Amino acid sequence: MHIRHRPSWELPESAATPESVYLSRRALLGAGAGLIGTLGLPGGAQAGFLDSLGLSGGDKAPKGPAPGDPANDPTKDLYPARHNDAFTLDRPVTPEDISANYNNFYEFGSDRSYYQVADVCAQMPRRPWTVKIDGLVEKEREVGIDDLIRAMALEERLYRHRCVEAWSMAVPWTGFPVKDFVSWARPLSSAKYMRMETFLNPDVAAGQRRFTYPWPYVDGLTMAEATNDLAFFVTGIYGKPAPNQFGAPLRLAVPWKYGFKSVKSIVRISFVEERPVGLWEQIQGREYGFWANVNPAVPHPRWSQASERDIGTGERRPTEIYNGYGEQVAGLYAGIKGENLFM
Repeated sequence: MHIRHRPSWELPESAATPESVYLSRRALLGAGAGLIGTLGLPGGAQAGFLDSLGLSGGDKAPKGPAPGDPANDPTKDLYPARHNDAFTLDRPVTPEDISANYNNFYEFGSDRSYYQVADVCAQMPRRPWTVKIDGLVEKEREVGIDDLIRAMALEERLYRHRCVEAWSMAVPWTGFPVKDFVSWARPLSSAKYMRMETFLNPDVAAGQRRFTYPWPYVDGLTMAEATNDLAFFVTGIYGKPAPNQFGAPLRLAVPWKYGFKSVKSIVRISFVEERPVGLWEQIQGREYGFWANVNPAVPHPRWSQASERDIGTGERRPTEIYNGYGEQVAGLYAGIKGENLFM
C-alpha cells in the first residue's frame, strides 16, 4: 500500500481564498495625493493637480470594449488547466469577486477612491505582448506571450498570498513552474540572479506618469529561488486567463515572500550576475529589502507582521514564517549571514 505523507504546507482545497476579494484592493495614498493635503487645494483644483501628476488614474474607464478583456485571450482554450493536487490550502479560496477588486497595482495609481482598478487596468491591451529574454543566456531572444505560454505545460496550484500590508488571500493560480522556464531559456552557469521587468506604457498606465517612482517596475530572485518548486509564473486564475489587474498576461508568484516581490505584467526577464535592486528597494530600502521573506517576528518599520487579515473572510490569523512554506524554502537561506532576510 502506498501511503502519502502530506507536507506541513499542504492545505485542503476547500480552504482557499475566494477570488472576489483579491481584485478590489488598493494601496495607501501616493506621495502626490499627500502633497495635495499639504497644499490645501480645493476640490476642483485637486482633480486637475492629480491628473497633472498622473495620480488620478482616470475617475472612470473609457466607454466601449476593453482592449484587455480576458474573454478575448488567444490562449483561453488552455483553461481550465490540470489541477496539481500537491498544492492545496488550509483555508477557503478567496471568492473571485473579492480578490479581483482588491489590488495593489501602482502602475495604474495608488488610491482606489479615484477609480475602479479593474476597469482601469482593463484598458491596457494584452496583445501584442512580447517577453525579452536576455543577459547571461545561450541565446538572447524575444518571444510572443502566446508562443511562450503554449511552450509550457500549464497547471493550477492553490497558493496563499501575503501582502506586506498585512492582508492575505488564497487563490487558484494557473501557470507553469519558473524552473521549467529557466530550463527553456537556457541561462549560462555564470547567472546568479533572474531579473524581471514590467511593462512601461504611461499613455495607458497613469501611475507611470508619476515623477516619484523609478519606472519600470523591477525585482528579482536568486537562481536558487527561481528554480525552487514553489516559484511559479502565472498566466491565469480561477480556471481562466487572468484579468489585467492580477498582472496579466505574465506575472510571478513566490508565496513565501511578501507580495511586492511577485512582479506583474512582465516584459523582460534577464539572467544576470549582479543582484537586481527592486523598485521598492530603490524608493525605501529600509522598509523593502531584496529578500522580503515573510516572518511574523520581524515587523515592518511602521506596522506589525505578527498577524494578517484574510480579505476573503475578514478574519485575522497569525502570520506563519515563510507564509507557511518553510519546509520547502528555509534551506535556501541556510548560511546567509549579515543580511536582513525578512524585509
